[in-house]
Amino acid sequence: MDCFYAAIELRERPELKGHPVAVGGGSQRGVVTTCNYEARRFGVRSAMPGFKARELCPELVFLPVRFDLYRTESAKIRKILLSYTPLVEPLSLDEAYLDVTGLDRYAWDIAKELRARIYAATSLTCSAGIAPNKMLAKIASDWRKPDGQFAVLPDEVEAFMNKLP
Repeated sequence: MDCFYAAIELRERPELKGHPVAVGGGSQRGVVTTCNYEARRFGVRSAMPGFKARELCPELVFLPVRFDLYRTESAKIRKILLSYTPLVEPLSLDEAYLDVTGLDRYAWDIAKELRARIYAATSLTCSAGIAPNKMLAKIASDWRKPDGQFAVLPDEVEAFMNKLP
């Protein structure tokens, strides 16, 4: 998912669209749980102390963490994933690996369809990485964020890895 907690908060508070937003970290000793892409342009990152985030982005809007809401949205998404394959390995509320090798379809098409269904059900965007293993899939998903997908085919693995920093 793309900036999952922040994306949910922005969906719930559309008046904040276009503003830098962080979830968590609002107190003097707090830590940023996540932030949207507008905040990231200022250098704000997850796990950053809130005071440092304020220094980098004085207009940053801090919102409280609402895990019940995030768990509810995650359950909706997980249900969609499981409708494709029982081979779903969740990593957190907003990330999972799917093994779709047993399906008689291209992984690219499955990912595209999944992303569309997730958006239709939640109004949240997600990115997908398609690769022969989990490590490469994770790296690939970051290459087209937000709201995109990227594939590393088996015969492209070596060349892809050699280009990584």
